[in-house]
Amino acid sequence: MRSLGRVQSAHHADARITAGVLALAAVTLLIGGAFVGLVVEGAGDLSGAFSAFDSYLMRVVRFTLWQALLSTLLSVIPALFVARALSRHPSFWGRGLILQLFAVPLALPAIVAALGVLALYGRAGLFADMFGAISGEDWPGIYGLSGILVAHVFFNLPLAARLFLEALNTVPPDQWRLASQLGMGARPAFRLVEWPVLRASLPGVAGLVFMLCITSFTIVLTLGGGPSATTLEVAIYQSLRFDFDPARAVALTLLQIVLTMAVVFALLRLGVAVAADPNLSVTQRRFISASRSETTLNALLLAATLGFVAGPMLATVFAGLGADLARLAGESAVRSAAATSLVLALLSACLCIVLTLALVMARRALALRRGPGRKSVLEQATDTGAGFVLVVPPIVVGAGWFVLLRHFGDVFAVAPIMVVTVNAVMAMPFAIRAIRPAHDAASERHERLCAQLGLAGWNRLRLIDWPVLRRPLSTAFAFAMALSLGDLGVIALFGSDQVQTLPYLLLGRMGSYRTEDAAGLALMLGLLCLALMMLAGRLGKDHAP
Repeated sequence: MRSLGRVQSAHHADARITAGVLALAAVTLLIGGAFVGLVVEGAGDLSGAFSAFDSYLMRVVRFTLWQALLSTLLSVIPALFVARALSRHPSFWGRGLILQLFAVPLALPAIVAALGVLALYGRAGLFADMFGAISGEDWPGIYGLSGILVAHVFFNLPLAARLFLEALNTVPPDQWRLASQLGMGARPAFRLVEWPVLRASLPGVAGLVFMLCITSFTIVLTLGGGPSATTLEVAIYQSLRFDFDPARAVALTLLQIVLTMAVVFALLRLGVAVAADPNLSVTQRRFISASRSETTLNALLLAATLGFVAGPMLATVFAGLGADLARLAGESAVRSAAATSLVLALLSACLCIVLTLALVMARRALALRRGPGRKSVLEQATDTGAGFVLVVPPIVVGAGWFVLLRHFGDVFAVAPIMVVTVNAVMAMPFAIRAIRPAHDAASERHERLCAQLGLAGWNRLRLIDWPVLRRPLSTAFAFAMALSLGDLGVIALFGSDQVQTLPYLLLGRMGSYRTEDAAGLALMLGLLCLALMMLAGRLGKDHAP
């Protein structure tokens, strides 16, 4: 009986490994196909590809790096002080609300946040008259580098503050107790207790923010304001959709890959996970006493940060409520785009879960088969392979397939397939972080029992794995669906009048200066994505150990 169980367990392990290999093959096909398209196109027009390396391209590269560097500095440096202020005051009224508010930018699609920034600081924004009175002339708006920086700081300052706060929460309570007993003030406590922890996490947080800014597409597309404020990803999009210059697109894409790979490998050397966790746990520290002056300064800092983060959100809500939502909801184009977005996001989330679960199960089966030996190449691939998809941004994958598929037919006809597959693969690193800990823990407890009972395949998934994985799978599903709903990277290339999502329709209304309609669509899209992210966060807390 035991030998039969071992045989069945071995067959089950082989099935899991096979499924993982197929998942890896699917990811490799998606990324490799993009590279094939780029190589074929570049080889077919070598002179055009080389001629693309001109002064304009170098200017785009410089601006890409410059805006990412400035965005990182403006996000990370204030986040250090915001995190410290939250850590120094662990129990004031409204602290939980601030932390929840800091999680909201993770849920907002970039195009929605961009509209919120324009509603505040744009030419017709809420602060336009005040800025015009200060400057003594008409306020031109916030397009260009200033708009990009404001939007990037809106997204990344709360993320960096949460990560720094999480680092401060790792300080042992004994150190806080000792600092309190010794009567340490704010400065010595910062120098001796807080700064060593913050300094250790600073390179990783700064690198993560830099990577997010260097691969920013939607923010630069909507707030860039022209050729002088264009990044590589936006230039790729313009080369294909407006200029139709595949040779230049290939050169731009290769440069973008080189830059992104350099940042990601630097992050890996620093031991940083390139997929940010939306469910950061935030615990409270005791034994901290702050003086009245420090409390006042921290209160002013938190109030200013709260206003900066909440401003674009409130502006989006008020601008959206000012639109004719009933008319928008009744438009066939809006209903069709909403239905398309939901269907594509649903399919993308399903595909993401299937691929992720296959990789997680295969990695565990390979680890059990290996025992105490060294990891095989296949096990390493199932372990870290999904994380490397972030080396190639969605717009780059889309560009590769765009130039490849144009030789075989209508590229716009495959828009649904490209949106579903690219968004599914891009969400996999986040899904793995949600699913793998629970799966490995359940396997550690039940693997031997399942082998003895001969439970494998569907029966094991239904009876053993599903009760444990139900919540993390639901978390990953909601998160992947929210990411797909708000994505503009792939649909910006492959979208057309026949295939439109809500972000694509919103971008079109902005381009035709129908600002009220764009505000209403932004409110609908933002609320939908926020609801999904809140669901993911709630489920993540429910299954967190």
